[in-house]
Formats: sequence, C-alpha cells, structure tokens
Amino acid sequence: MHEGRFLFAQVMDHLPRHVFDACVAQFNGDYNAKGFSCRDHFRAMAFAHLTRMSGLQGIANALDANSHCLYHMGFRCKAVPKSTLAHANKTRPWQIYAHLALDLMQRAQQLYADDALAIDFDKAVFAIDSTTIDLCLSRFPWTPSQQSKASVKMHVLLNLRGSIPDFLVISPGKVHDIHFLDQVTYVPGAYYAIDRAYVDYDRLWRLHQSKAFFVTRSKKNMGFTVSQSRPVDKATGLRCDQSVRLTHKRTSKEYPDTIRRIKYRDEQTGKTLVFLTNDFDLPALMIAQLYKQRWQIELFFKWIKQHLKIKTFYGHSENAVRTQLWIAVAVYCLLAIIKKTLGGDRDLHEIQEILSASLFQKMPLFRAFSKEKPKPTEDGYDNQLSLFEL
Repeated sequence: MHEGRFLFAQVMDHLPRHVFDACVAQFNGDYNAKGFSCRDHFRAMAFAHLTRMSGLQGIANALDANSHCLYHMGFRCKAVPKSTLAHANKTRPWQIYAHLALDLMQRAQQLYADDALAIDFDKAVFAIDSTTIDLCLSRFPWTPSQQSKASVKMHVLLNLRGSIPDFLVISPGKVHDIHFLDQVTYVPGAYYAIDRAYVDYDRLWRLHQSKAFFVTRSKKNMGFTVSQSRPVDKATGLRCDQSVRLTHKRTSKEYPDTIRRIKYRDEQTGKTLVFLTNDFDLPALMIAQLYKQRWQIELFFKWIKQHLKIKTFYGHSENAVRTQLWIAVAVYCLLAIIKKTLGGDRDLHEIQEILSASLFQKMPLFRAFSKEKPKPTEDGYDNQLSLFEL
C-alpha cells in the first residue's frame, strides 16, 4: 500500500493559503466558528462538488464514514454534522468564497495565457454570456424572475484561452443580462464575442471608446444606411462586408460612429448570420470565425452543470446558493490549475471523474491521472509469497 497522502489533500494543496486566510479575515468569517472553520467549510463543500453528493445528509454520512481520514484530508474538525454544514452555508459570508474564486480565476488564466485558440489568432479573446439556473419559487422566494418562477443567473466573461472565467457575477434571475456589461473592465486591444442579447449601442460605444473590439450579431430591426461596401469571396460563405451607420434617432446618438456589418452563410447549418464589429482591419472571414469561438462559453456552462453540483442546492437561502455557486467556480479553477500544472493528457472531465472515485486513495496526484500503468518488477510483486516451493 502506498504510504502517501490522500488525493483530496493534494488537490487542496493548490489553494493559495495566504489568499484564503486574507479573505476570511476581511469578512471575519471565522468569528464564533465553534470548531468548524471556513477552511473546513470550503473543504466539505469542495468534497460535495467533486463527488456530486445529493444532499447535506449524504455529505455528512460520507465524511462520517471516513472520520479517521478527516485530519489527513486537511480538516481540523472531528466531524461534519449536517446541521453544522447547513448553518455555515446559511451564515458564512459568501463573499469569502467569491474573492477566493476570483483569485483562482486569475491564477488559472496566467497558466493558460500561452494556449492557442482553435483559430490562428494571437490577440486576447473573451466571450460574454449568462446561464440561468431554475429554482422553485416556494423554496427560494428571494429570487423571483417571472410570475410563479424563480431563478438565478451566472453572468460570465470567459477567457477563451483555456476556457477560464475572467470575471463572474451571480444575480437573481430577473436582472437583465445587459447590466453585466456595466461591471466589465475592458482590456484595450482585446476582442469580445458578445451574444445578441447583450446588444446595447450605448454600451457598445463605451466598449469602443475603451479601445477594445467587439464582435456580435445584429438585431433584426436594426435601421442603418450603407456608407461603403467591400468585395467578398462568396465561395467562403461571405455575402457582404459593409460600413454602416445607424439611422434610428436613439441608436444613432448612442453609437454615433461607423459600424462594420458582415453577412455570412454557415454551410454546415445553412443559417445566414449578420455580424457587427468595430474592427475594420481584420479579414471578414476572421470576424465570423471569432464569433464562432463564442461557443466555448456554452461548453463551459454545460461542463459545470454536468460535472459540479449547481443545478440543485444544499440550502434555500440566498447566502447558501451564492456560497455553493462560488465554491463550484473555485473547484473548476482548481481542476484547471491541476490539469495545467501536472501537464498530463487527461481532459478536465476525466480528472473530475477520477477524483470523484478516488479522493480517499493514497497515491501521488500525477499518477492518478497518468494513462501509463506502473511497470511491475521483474520478479512480480515483491511482497507476494510463493505458494509452492520449486
């Protein structure tokens, strides 16, 4: 038997301890902790995400069954009762885990900064979108979105190099997507692939003024006049490449400059798409390819919903929901950091699946994810006795 450390403890080693302690101190998270610190709280919730436990009782039962392992997994409490974990979810400031997740997001982005995109493009590219998580209004009355419905939204600015969130906001479902743009700090020279639901010409103008570039889809009712048309190769799917000005009274004031309008027919889907951008130098086909990269954010949402616990919740209060979602983002970033640090050939979902079944195993972390099996010694197993004398 390998006399090493539990895989769960090795995963938690990638947490920046000084940053975590600073977040706890900033929000006085360990005040009146009574033996269950914020660090224990984070570990219990991270364990729940990695194993996709169905409820608080399942978390408590699993950890209680392995209570002799808790200390070596990094816990400093002797047990994690259901009531203690529920109280922590309800009362511990969710901002602690939000600040921790934001720090992990930046660390992960630095590791993936040199990763190549699916297209030959050397600029920073981000995607902006949101995902809605439906809730039951009778159990989550603090987050009404529509009549007789409730939900929360996760608004994400995703760095497409590595599919790592750059900025993230969690809001009640009734908050319109477009307000997320007011909180984004744009990087000059970077490109932002924006879903059509976020099209607001005043906000696009502010993005343009920050010397960043946007690529989005045109609304059907956009009024415009063409000031210039450039030739296109229709064999590539392009239909037109124009410089236009908005003509509606309100929109022409919100965006008083020229916008580039590109029409493109996707041969795979048969759909005709109309793109808007403030970049007049890139080839028109590259603009269409840049917007296609926005699909990575949909894959990101799909991944965290399938592999982490964010569609059902362990608590019904706003604090409990936000805590669970922010810790899910932190766990995602931890897995991404581990994947890059170890340099293995496993996909992120493979790493999560292996961990979910092996958290109580003792072996080096890199060996758990290696596809190469350890070679046996020439004489077989050294500790295996011979059954028959030769």
